[in-house]
Amino acid sequence: MTEAEPFTYNGGTVAPGEIQNLRYSVSETYLGDPVRIPVTVVNGERPGPTVFLSAAAHGDELNGIEVVREVAHSWDHTNLRGTLVCLPVLNVPAFIAQQRYLPIYDRDLNRSFPGRETSTGAKRMAHRIFRNFIEPCDLGLDFHTSTRGRTNMLHVRANLDDPNVERLANAFASNVILAGEGPDGTLRREATEAETPTITIEMGEAHRFQRGLIDRALDGVKSVLAEFGMREGEAVRWPGWRTVIEDSDEKTWLRSDVGGLVDMHYERGALVYEGDTICSIADPFRAESVFVEAPFTGLLVGVLENPLVYPGNPLCHLVKLGEKTLAALEREQGRVTQQRS
Repeated sequence: MTEAEPFTYNGGTVAPGEIQNLRYSVSETYLGDPVRIPVTVVNGERPGPTVFLSAAAHGDELNGIEVVREVAHSWDHTNLRGTLVCLPVLNVPAFIAQQRYLPIYDRDLNRSFPGRETSTGAKRMAHRIFRNFIEPCDLGLDFHTSTRGRTNMLHVRANLDDPNVERLANAFASNVILAGEGPDGTLRREATEAETPTITIEMGEAHRFQRGLIDRALDGVKSVLAEFGMREGEAVRWPGWRTVIEDSDEKTWLRSDVGGLVDMHYERGALVYEGDTICSIADPFRAESVFVEAPFTGLLVGVLENPLVYPGNPLCHLVKLGEKTLAALEREQGRVTQQRS
């Protein structure tokens, strides 16, 4: 029988059966003090895959932090097969500043992977994270939320052209999967190209913990670990229905053509039919209103939370539904379940 192996990073080793909490230096401040990210490595006594769970590559995206912390510190890992590399806060400077991008370099860490040792500050940070804690893994789950002022239903983004990524995406058991490679420099794209199949999980909004979404994401993690034989007593989950969006004409961002104040008529995750009024936009006097209608029947994966818009600002992210998926969703939530009263 194959024996479990130690997990090794530059500066240390975690033996089978050991849990190690560390703060790993990825950069320095103006004063020369270390910038360190928290890492928990849980190495099971029995052999299995090595999986990383990461969050807060954008410093204001908090839901995933709680998912990763609970996996690392609240779950019983006695019978774990394999290794969990838990990275709850990748972008520590942005997290401390409570903003999306690196305040020191004004760069997007999630466009800087796999990084480079002699490049910009952001790419140097990305390099140290990637080489030590991403590249050694067999699989990856990268948790995100929407940006400020918007909110997403829980869904997966994945390159389904890679069969290993497809297996991982299906195992997470979300209702919606948006197919695509992802932009250059994103963690999931660069990790996948480095032969560590990785998916992005989008869930909720920035600057808060949303317990319902966190619990659903934790169920998704359990399902993934069950699929890859890492946790006994867990089963791979089926979400009840699923839509996979592979073509650009199956999804659209609806944007405002005017400036004003938005009255959003539906919540994230709502079913809307072609011609339904998704929202209305009016000036401060309510003298004129513009009504934004659904161009096709679909699901609101993301919606605006901040009601103030300029022309061109996004209002909602709408994806098409096939007939079978539509019927399943109608059975589950009905026509007006999530419509605002």
